[in-house]
Formats: sequence, structure tokens, C-alpha cells
Amino acid sequence: MKRRRILVVDDHVVAAQSLGELLTQMGYDVQVAHDGRAALEATRLYRPQVVLLDLSMPGVDGYGVVERLRRETGFDAVRFVAVTGSRRPEDLQRSHAAGFDAHLLKPVAPDSLRVLLERL
Repeated sequence: MKRRRILVVDDHVVAAQSLGELLTQMGYDVQVAHDGRAALEATRLYRPQVVLLDLSMPGVDGYGVVERLRRETGFDAVRFVAVTGSRRPEDLQRSHAAGFDAHLLKPVAPDSLRVLLERL
């Protein structure tokens, strides 16, 4: 397996760290951020192939992060995955419209995560 760079972004620190540890155990190179501004900076500097991004964060939320980065040059190949506890259909529609490539529900099941990452 090629070692892919993944950025995990969640304002819930324990959730972000837990998901980051799981991904590290799965063999990925992982970086963690805890808010939208840090996500923007980390994506620009770290150049991940995949960003797992919480939708509801204070300040710049997940939607705002993706919308900003999709307007910038150089992020077309990055795959953005919305990670949220909300199961409302309008959230799925909004995340797709914002530029997300996929949508995962919290708590993220390891098998679902593995399948998704293999597909991206």
C-alpha cells in the first residue's frame, strides 16, 4: 500500500486524535488539526491527498474550508470527506454542493473508513 497523507480536522480534540491514531495504525501518514483556520494552513503546507473534515466547527466550518480550497489552484486532486454526526439529508446535499467527495457519519466505523479510503 502506498503511504498516503491524510489530514484529520475536528474541534473535538479526543475524536480527532482517536481517528488520527486509527489511521496511523492502518498505515497512513496522518496530521491532525482542530479548527478551520488550522485546516486551511495544514492543507496548504502538508499537501494531504485526503482531508477528513468535521462540518461543524466554530469560526471557519468544514463547508467554508472546502469552499475556499476548491477555489484555490493546486487542490483539485485532494479528496475531501465530510465527517459529521448529523444524519439529515440536507447536510449530505450541502456537503456535496460545497465540494466534498464523500460523507462519513460519526462515530466512524473502521471498516467503512477503510473501504472509503480504498475507493478514493
